[in-house]
Amino acid sequence: MSLNKINVRNWVLVMMILAAAATRFLSLGEQTAWSNFTPVGAIAMFGGTYFTNKYKAYLVPLITLFISDLFVTYSYTGEFTLFYDGFVWVYICFVAMVFIGSLIKTVNVNTVLLGSLASVLIHWLVTDIEPWLGGTLYNKDITGYYQSLIAAIPFEKNLLLGNLVFGAVLYGGFELAKSKFTILKSKKELAY
Repeated sequence: MSLNKINVRNWVLVMMILAAAATRFLSLGEQTAWSNFTPVGAIAMFGGTYFTNKYKAYLVPLITLFISDLFVTYSYTGEFTLFYDGFVWVYICFVAMVFIGSLIKTVNVNTVLLGSLASVLIHWLVTDIEPWLGGTLYNKDITGYYQSLIAAIPFEKNLLLGNLVFGAVLYGGFELAKSKFTILKSKKELAY
């Protein structure tokens, strides 16, 4: 079978996403100051940017995140849990992050930085709805929502740092690989 029949670009993208997702397992256990420093936001944006098939752009990152979530949840609870509290809100945010990645047409430091900031802002505002409305820690008024947002700042800071670090590795690594191997370029890039 020739390389022309295998979509090398997609395989490289999938392998990069899986490698990044594997880093979620490096320090499982108790919560630390680095909690939420993960590649998840960068993975979602990266998939949205580089998969030319939008079905794959959403499916590959979301399935990867779902499977890694199963194992991360197991490491904390000792049980495989398909759906955790706030699951829907979290995955809505990941869908939004893939969409943000799909808006990046020119990959550079500014576009990845802005995408990372937008992704974390959406994650922060949306995922804090569940602890506010679904939990017992916060009042069910707007001040309770603000309290939930303030409590989440350390986690969102770490998500932003994760987006930036893993985004630099994923985006930078793939752009470097594209410059060396034309087989990794999309059909649009080859047309230019």
